[in-house]
Amino acid sequence: SFSEVIKELYSSQTGKTHATVIVEVLEHKFVLAKDKKIPKVIVTDGEIKAELVCYNREFLINTLKIGEKFIVTGTWEYKFNSLQCATFDYSTLDGNSYKKDEFGVVLPIYSSTENLRQRTIRKTVHLIVSHFYKEIEDEIPEYVRKARHLLPMSKIIKFLHIPPSVKAVEIARKNMVYYEFFKMNTIIEYQRTEDSKIDKGKRYSSCKLADEFIASLPFELTGAQKRAIEEIKRDLFSNKVMHRLIQGDVGSGKTIVAIYAMLVAVENGLQTAIMVPTEVLAVQHYINITNLLGEFAKKHKINIRLLKGGMPQKNKRLISLEMEIGKSQIVVGTHAMFQEGIKFKNLGLVIIDEQHRFGVEQRAKLISKGNNPDVLVMTATPIPRTLTMTVYGTLDLTVIDEMPLGRKKIITKWYKKNDAHIVYEKVREELKKGFKAYFVYPFIEDSEVLEDIQSLVEAYNYLSNEVFKEYKVGILHGKMTPEEKYEVMQNFKKGEIRVLTSTTVIEVGIDVPDATVIVIEGAERFGLSQLHQLRGRVGRGPYQSYCYLITSEKITEDAKKRMLAMVKYDDGFSISEIDLSLRGPGEIIGYQQSGLPEFLLADLIKDQKILELTRNDVRKIFKSDPDLAKEKNTSMREIIKRYLDKLNVVRSG
Repeated sequence: SFSEVIKELYSSQTGKTHATVIVEVLEHKFVLAKDKKIPKVIVTDGEIKAELVCYNREFLINTLKIGEKFIVTGTWEYKFNSLQCATFDYSTLDGNSYKKDEFGVVLPIYSSTENLRQRTIRKTVHLIVSHFYKEIEDEIPEYVRKARHLLPMSKIIKFLHIPPSVKAVEIARKNMVYYEFFKMNTIIEYQRTEDSKIDKGKRYSSCKLADEFIASLPFELTGAQKRAIEEIKRDLFSNKVMHRLIQGDVGSGKTIVAIYAMLVAVENGLQTAIMVPTEVLAVQHYINITNLLGEFAKKHKINIRLLKGGMPQKNKRLISLEMEIGKSQIVVGTHAMFQEGIKFKNLGLVIIDEQHRFGVEQRAKLISKGNNPDVLVMTATPIPRTLTMTVYGTLDLTVIDEMPLGRKKIITKWYKKNDAHIVYEKVREELKKGFKAYFVYPFIEDSEVLEDIQSLVEAYNYLSNEVFKEYKVGILHGKMTPEEKYEVMQNFKKGEIRVLTSTTVIEVGIDVPDATVIVIEGAERFGLSQLHQLRGRVGRGPYQSYCYLITSEKITEDAKKRMLAMVKYDDGFSISEIDLSLRGPGEIIGYQQSGLPEFLLADLIKDQKILELTRNDVRKIFKSDPDLAKEKNTSMREIIKRYLDKLNVVRSG
């Protein structure tokens, strides 16, 4: 019934739903759109009216006759204040009879344009599959298929496209999911096996310099930081190349741990490259590292350099020359580091910050600048366990799950738009104490669709001219040049700007210890991980900090769950698990950048049991046959061969 369709639409993330409904035709009408008459057929299910929009199908006015009943199957949506369907198939309903080849049987639904009918696609696919399905070869070893009671790929394809029953479709889907995860895990395990074969020799002999630095710090490291350092030391001093992921919440002290690894490299005559995704972040990292090392770097003559795309050519040439002769021991940079002509004398350690922001080839290019350098990946992005098994599957995992002593929990509150004035007063209280505030907005320019969210420029004018007249308000967004962004951030840090209005460009890595309040307007437009990352811009000093989420009066159920999760949880690990349950696997951070094969049916959330099963199966095979030399594993060698060019044997995961 249409009432059920409307219910489905209300909970649909796309605003569309597929359904089959028995309808009676009430009337025909034409609407004018771009000087063209579009025919519409008004139908009812007995209670609610709906419209069938017949783009380029004027003949349907004669076929779908008033007073007659039909079965209609298609994609429904709420548009122009009415329930509509523009992509549909139909069959005449005469009493209880209908066309057996189209209704009353299981039919596949294909992605399609409005002008291409499902019936046409089905006939074409049916023809191709019925003629050629027997020629489809299996992609996994036969002994694995038999042990797991899997269908051959030819039957899976046939059942998916010409399904004999709903149960057959379910079985075929589960089988296909196993095939897809098996291929992905074969590639991951291949990379791990190849990495473990490399013998880097005894690259390091001492860590006295790094230990001296830790001893000189005016604070005690957390237990988690100490554990991370021990794991890194074990990797560095072994004969195997390090491939380690350090996952730590915003402000957990990952930089200190990374500096320890850098100093081990420096003492042993090796260079470190730190790759970051943006120029603003490169500058921020450079400042943080030089501030933390400070006098220690001067005393031990440690050269730290910044290399970014927007630098004058003269400066870039000078730094690249220093890198080539080994004078620059620590280099922080963006993609400019892996351009042609940039060489290192002895690159021993590569640190990649937020690796999901880089493509496979970019990471490979930087790593190729050294002779199998040790690789340390750092991320503040909450990563659910499923992802550490896939995107980061080739890396050993270190978790920093403690915050430095003295850090206070950020108080998070959620307000509706009508109560925004309450939030502004709370911000004013913080400004009166001498602190600073962020205001974050989701858009730079006006949007017709999201008209209830003020644009950033409007917000800036409103805050500076009406709400906080007595304070200097700044503006920061993605369309500004790196130099302009840097200048605004420096003015904010120095206190010349007290309130900073911004888009999400402040999301990662900006460090202003006396910024104690962040207001996120239009918070329902942000994902949960993104909200958590934004919240991490405050609470970076010893002061009590606040995060205020402002949403529209009416928001979706999923958006409500995100707001409540933000109010309840302050750690990235809890946030990441909730985020994963709310979002589709296609949106999971980093998968598109991983170089792994894309899934057709597998779902990293719903199919976790099959994911773990294939992971264990593949690991057992590699344990007994690390080179896949046995004849029975030929198909696995084919999987690797097919993806090797695309992967470029990326060592960083």
